[in-house]
Amino acid sequence: MTAKYDPLVAPPPEEVPLPNAPLVRVIAQVQFPPILAVEKKDFVAPFQEEIRREYPRLRREQAQSLHFGPDSIAPGETRIAWRFTNADDTWRVSLTSEFVALETTAYSSRSDFVARVKKVLQAVARHLEPAGIDRVGLRYIDRVVGPELQEIKNLVRPDILGIVLTPLFEHARLELSETLLKVPDADAELRTRWGHLPEGLSVDPNAIEPVQEKSWILDLDQFSNRQDDFSTDALGVRLQAFAERIYTMFRWAVTDEFLRRFGGTP
Repeated sequence: MTAKYDPLVAPPPEEVPLPNAPLVRVIAQVQFPPILAVEKKDFVAPFQEEIRREYPRLRREQAQSLHFGPDSIAPGETRIAWRFTNADDTWRVSLTSEFVALETTAYSSRSDFVARVKKVLQAVARHLEPAGIDRVGLRYIDRVVGPELQEIKNLVRPDILGIVLTPLFEHARLELSETLLKVPDADAELRTRWGHLPEGLSVDPNAIEPVQEKSWILDLDQFSNRQDDFSTDALGVRLQAFAERIYTMFRWAVTDEFLRRFGGTP
């Protein structure tokens, strides 16, 4: 890619499947004005029945809501969260009075993921009838460990390696960069986070489980706080566009050697 290449405006490149992708989690979340009745099991029962075939296991948990400001995320009240998972716990739907989310540790493709999100949103629209949406977000998290971590200089572009290319890195326990970017013409922002984590540490334990070895993470989170109608089709279009922009950013960040190392053919 040339020095003038801008992944925030460039058309998305053709997808290169990675059979051994280091993608550890993908999360889509849609927030809506509070619906307090969601905390009552009788109210949620019809929603469960619609998605139960794909997500048969149910747990009732306590979850803390989050308030997203321009520059920070602040904790809110503790709410009941309904967690619906598939048989092997690789897909999970989370429903609270303020949001619905779908996350997976078994991502296969962009089209499959967006289609699954739309099915969940259709159930929300039918049984909860949200007044609108307050926020929509999509997040992809990659983590490199083991032998590949030792070759990280060859797997990602030099621009994002930071002090890794300096003698200081020999003394670093934690090396992390975070940037909030405005996505042109999309009414959305992209939060990028990358860097090295020591063993047993996570900057976000709810999304990035700590591992007992050193790792390098690439965490790309696109979101919009634009209030709008709750339309399943419109949300599907936005999430598809978010996924394409995140993938474009991902391809900018990694090298062809990264693609080859994880089973792709550039």
